[in-house]
Amino acid sequence: MAVLLVACSGEKELTPEEAALLAAKETACESYQHLLAGRYDKFIDGREGMDSIPQSYREQLTTACKQFIDQQKKAHGGIRAVRASNARRDTTMNLVQVFLILNYGDRSKEEIVVPMVEKDGRWKMK
Repeated sequence: MAVLLVACSGEKELTPEEAALLAAKETACESYQHLLAGRYDKFIDGREGMDSIPQSYREQLTTACKQFIDQQKKAHGGIRAVRASNARRDTTMNLVQVFLILNYGDRSKEEIVVPMVEKDGRWKMK
């Protein structure tokens, strides 16, 4: 029935790889939005394996996030926007490389690569 609905609506059904790429892109952008908004715990929670780290390490990561944002403010007037430009699946390493464009306050741009892995049906930054 789902195939019929997709066919009638004119929308193409996504392959599993396309669905993975789309989900990873959305998750990466969402994680960086948390970082920009100062929700450092949510940004850290978006990384693989962060659910079992000691509190002292979490505090160090939070400090590093704050320092990164402060550094970007001083160097470029801050990060104004983040958008996904592309994603590629790496079947050898079993992850998706998400390419994000950081738009800075000084109008410069930078492309970064964020490796994403799927764990228990959810995408997390590696």
